[in-house]
Amino acid sequence: MSLLEIKNLHVEVGGRKILNGLNLSVEKGQVAAIMGPNGSGKSTLSYVLAGKPGYTVLEGEALYNGESLLTMPPDERAAKGVFLAFQYPLEIPGVASMTFLRTALNAQKKTRGEPELSTPEFLKRVREVAGKLGIEPEMLRRSVNVGFSGGEKKRNEVLQMAMLEPRLCILDETDSGLDIDALRIVSEGVNNLRSSDRAMVVITHYQRLLDYIVPDVVHVLSKGRIVKTGGKELAHELEAHGYAQFAGEAA
Repeated sequence: MSLLEIKNLHVEVGGRKILNGLNLSVEKGQVAAIMGPNGSGKSTLSYVLAGKPGYTVLEGEALYNGESLLTMPPDERAAKGVFLAFQYPLEIPGVASMTFLRTALNAQKKTRGEPELSTPEFLKRVREVAGKLGIEPEMLRRSVNVGFSGGEKKRNEVLQMAMLEPRLCILDETDSGLDIDALRIVSEGVNNLRSSDRAMVVITHYQRLLDYIVPDVVHVLSKGRIVKTGGKELAHELEAHGYAQFAGEAA
């Protein structure tokens, strides 16, 4: 059974049609890469799945573990295990990263009817995970993403993902703005989360990220629809020949 099943999804933003009958299936344990040119609908897909306001679903459905994802409010989606790593992570002045993490984690546990983590349990876990991502303790005391470099913001998001342990991870152009060292650290953090009951949707414009996070399947998105699906070699084909070859297929 697929963890995520999208059928004939049509979406508009501000009166402009972005997704045009998108179909996508992502299985448990699978890392699915979605590649496409700018304006093809990649970020729109991630925002719709996460429940960002302002996106109007005209037709179609998105089933998450057999349930209708689109009818759930964003906090319910998060509590059920849906996580979006933004291309441009938001800054939250006045809220320490450590406080944010603990509040988010325990809010999800409370919603699921699970016991909340005590302060010692939380501190032990966050220090262990942060250490693997090269996140210094001082960074966790700072306001969320305020004054962070691009690499620090992305490492912070992977830290959040590792702490929350979602079942569906959506990575929206995680490689954006990263140098090679930061890309390697972030990718290692993502790869450590791969498991048989977790699915990942890796959205990227370039092939280089997929040298570090090797996908099981690659989907090409053009003009709001999936126009081709293949193995990891498809990413190299796109790097060599570009997206122009698929422009007519989505019309």
